[in-house]
Amino acid sequence: MSSWTEHELAQVDSTDELRVSSYREDGTLRPYVTIWTARLGGDVYVRSAYGPDNGWFRRAKASGTGRVKVGDVERDVRFQEPVEDVHPALDDVYRGKYAKYDKNIVGTVVGPQVVATTLRLVPQD
Repeated sequence: MSSWTEHELAQVDSTDELRVSSYREDGTLRPYVTIWTARLGGDVYVRSAYGPDNGWFRRAKASGTGRVKVGDVERDVRFQEPVEDVHPALDDVYRGKYAKYDKNIVGTVVGPQVVATTLRLVPQD
């Protein structure tokens, strides 16, 4: 299993948005969707602010694999459910990173309502 490099993690830290795409059954990429992202330790996470029925999230869960672009980084990833105890710390990271935005907007990506729509992005070799 591969891991994120320090450069890649720095890109996640310094960039508000990540572009995510999932692979179709035929191996082609779907169009990219721009979303917020957060780093916690050596891991990178994304959350569906609009629930489990959001198209990009449903497709990512169904596919299990995709590709992300953040800053100057482009990398294939696996979409995994995170461990349960990560959510309070991840909420804190999101709040800190996006504190410059209105609390109502940040509220769409923190709290118990996003636990089920959080994905850990695991880099592929």
